[in-house]
Amino acid sequence: MARLAPLYGEPHHAPHGDAVAELVLTVLSQNTADTNSGRAFTQLMRRYPSWSAIADAPPEELVATIKGGGLAQQKGPRIQAILRTVRERSPGFELDFLADAPLEEARAWLRSLPGVGPKTAACVLLFALGRPAMPVDTHVERVAKRLGLIPQPATAEQAHELLEALVDPAGYYRFHMLLIKHGRRICSARRPRCEECPLEPDCPSSLLRPGAHSSASGSRLGETAPTRSGRAAASSDAARRSR
Repeated sequence: MARLAPLYGEPHHAPHGDAVAELVLTVLSQNTADTNSGRAFTQLMRRYPSWSAIADAPPEELVATIKGGGLAQQKGPRIQAILRTVRERSPGFELDFLADAPLEEARAWLRSLPGVGPKTAACVLLFALGRPAMPVDTHVERVAKRLGLIPQPATAEQAHELLEALVDPAGYYRFHMLLIKHGRRICSARRPRCEECPLEPDCPSSLLRPGAHSSASGSRLGETAPTRSGRAAASSDAARRSR
């Protein structure tokens, strides 16, 4: 985080407080660009006056409204199922109680909603309610695995648990935002620009690229680069602590 912050800027966390909006926006953001999901969310808010109106809208009408966000045929029914369940449990769509509930109880409540997985629950807890939760999207997962912070075979759900165990809770937002930016701009899925990466000297994955140095150099911060076995041991310890 100390090496990435000068490159991308220091993230500043300001929870917005609307848990239902975060639920809907996170569903819309799945497998699409932020600009597309933001546009779809804006269209949704313009067309419908309330969450209940979205929950009760004709399915084909809702799908047409959010089609700009991609995968509308899947996302529309999922959003309606979530909103209907929230309404059954909290008729006024008031989820402020999640801000004060024990963290794991709040997480379990969100995870019990239809189609809500660990990433969506973590997004609501962190971005809306300011709770210490680590959202792990594809960028965060890819970068963390390339760095050896978590093992390659780890599932998306395991990645959340492992990274929450490795990072100080006060740094969850900072870690999430910096790794997302790094995954989008430098450590991309197909053609990572390792030569521009400030983490490259200590990255085990950089050794696999053509023309890479034969051994990891010392850290640019003057620290010794962790070995692969050391990283694996750390991940194993984190897994045990998270259970």
